[in-house]
Amino acid sequence: MLLTRIKGPRDLDRLSQEELDQLAAEIRTFLVDAVSKTGGHLGPNLGVVELTIALHRVFDSPKDKVLFDTGHQAYVHKLLTGRQNFAGLRTKGGLSGYPSRAESEHDVIENSHASTVLGWADGFAKANEVLGKEDHHVAAVIGDGALTGGMAWEALNNIAAAKDRPLVIVVNDNERSYGPTIGGLANHLATLRTTDGYERFLARGKDLLERTPVVGKPLYETLHGAKKGLKDFIAPQGMFEDLGLKYIGPIDGHDIEALESALQRAKRFSGPVIVHCLTQKGRGYEPAVQDEADRFHAVGVIHPDTGLPVSTDAASWTSVFADEMVKLGRERKDIVAITAAMLQPVGLKKFADAYPDRIFDVGIAEQHGATSAAGLASGGAHPVFAVYATFLNRAFDQVLMDVALHKCGVTFVLDRAGVTGTDGASHNGMWDMSILQVVPGLRLAAPRDAEQLRAQLNEAVLVKDAPTVVRFSKGVVGPAVPAVGRIGGMDVLRRPADEVTRPDVLLVSVGALAPMCLEIADLLDKQGISTTVVDPRWVKPVDEALAPLADRHRVVVTVEDNSRAGGVGSAVAQALRDAGVDVPLRDFGIPQRFLDHATRKEVMAEIGLTAPDIARQVTGLVAKLDGRYDSEPAAAVD
Repeated sequence: MLLTRIKGPRDLDRLSQEELDQLAAEIRTFLVDAVSKTGGHLGPNLGVVELTIALHRVFDSPKDKVLFDTGHQAYVHKLLTGRQNFAGLRTKGGLSGYPSRAESEHDVIENSHASTVLGWADGFAKANEVLGKEDHHVAAVIGDGALTGGMAWEALNNIAAAKDRPLVIVVNDNERSYGPTIGGLANHLATLRTTDGYERFLARGKDLLERTPVVGKPLYETLHGAKKGLKDFIAPQGMFEDLGLKYIGPIDGHDIEALESALQRAKRFSGPVIVHCLTQKGRGYEPAVQDEADRFHAVGVIHPDTGLPVSTDAASWTSVFADEMVKLGRERKDIVAITAAMLQPVGLKKFADAYPDRIFDVGIAEQHGATSAAGLASGGAHPVFAVYATFLNRAFDQVLMDVALHKCGVTFVLDRAGVTGTDGASHNGMWDMSILQVVPGLRLAAPRDAEQLRAQLNEAVLVKDAPTVVRFSKGVVGPAVPAVGRIGGMDVLRRPADEVTRPDVLLVSVGALAPMCLEIADLLDKQGISTTVVDPRWVKPVDEALAPLADRHRVVVTVEDNSRAGGVGSAVAQALRDAGVDVPLRDFGIPQRFLDHATRKEVMAEIGLTAPDIARQVTGLVAKLDGRYDSEPAAAVD
């Protein structure tokens, strides 16, 4: 096999055109076989095989910077840079599903949030200029889905201003991000693919151009005839060249020879150049090509011959949300939904099918999505913006200044909150309950099971004068956790086994960690430690009944699937101080560091967020209060 002979990019230089085509076929076979066993991003990588080969033949990585946006399309890049052991892909100790600087000098950035690569590329190009590195080049690959993000156009605004600063921008145009790419920019790229007339070109571009600060009305007038002839009306390079960017394309993204020629021309140019490549997501694997939803953007373990899942999971948190949204849509005509290019992953496909006029896909533009939601709410609708928890970080200013300041009734639904595991540091949803604590008026719910997810979502959409947030975990939803009572707005999940005047521990359980917290209480009970377990349901604001309840216990313990820094534990501690309740408090959560990829269970064990670990420490704390030891560690809890 040719692939086994490729230990680094320069090994590609001695291959003939026929061998390069053979290598491309071998890579596709390898990817289908490997990713079907582990799960991962399959469709995007099948689409960039020839493009990645051409990039590494033309550019000299790592001296030249070859950057990918987003990094989920970098599997081929890994193979060509000496990483061909995919057996442990996305597992502990194995290859990351994204570029990883710990793995290779060829991985320059670890980007897995979209629309960032042009900012990185602009910075690298500026550094080359400042330091006189004239023989260093920068090539940034960006999908047309990522071009819907505002950051990409902020970067283009800077890049276009430096007409003599070399930089190659490769637009990987497969018409998709997760699903089909939408919006004015996507329509423009579609125009470049099918330039068959002046009027069609203008019609598709007019609205976009008039509202794009970088381009604006002057460019539309230019395209309309003030400065260009009919040939330039129809030619695809019009928009990009008026931005100050040279344009090459469209190029067949599966023709290595054509790609190399285009990239060589771009590399020789003394300023910024766009190379527009047409690719097919999922190419070479029929089940992916036939998948209309997302071309096998990301898959679990599948049968390589059929593309069908090896096993069918039980109901997931996302599916529970999906069904409840359809129900809410049926009951209330004002309910609308927003997604940032992730209709299917966040569970809004059923809602879109049922109510196509009430779903808005803003593209990879979480900031715009949040502000648009504020406008929808102010206009009388109640928007539900479903987004991965890690991606809400990108829209914090809009949540704060547009939604909360204006007291807009917007519900944010955060999927994949807490430790997600296999996608690594960037995809853990471990910051939302910290950063949202500072937003005045915002209310945040953390459901513990499917029933509570349905109930709290219904409660959230009733709020008209403030933002609400409902967060839940990735994967299968656990069994129902019934309440045995209610104190204030909090559910009591467990009372001490024996009647005691002042129980030892008040255990505050946050969200999906309820089963683990009940296990902790069982372990403490075996040590003779009486425990009350409560689920606040709404963790922001802290329930007024919590402080007096805490005052009736000797110790307060909080357990959350979120960063300990500024999280629920910190909010509870502040609430107790404000109420003058002086009891010891221990907060358990995610340490303030980036977590390597592994399964959720492995990550939780590594950071000590397990029932035995927590019970052991709480036992030691109670023993210290009892004066049973001064400095010796507590006995282990089985």
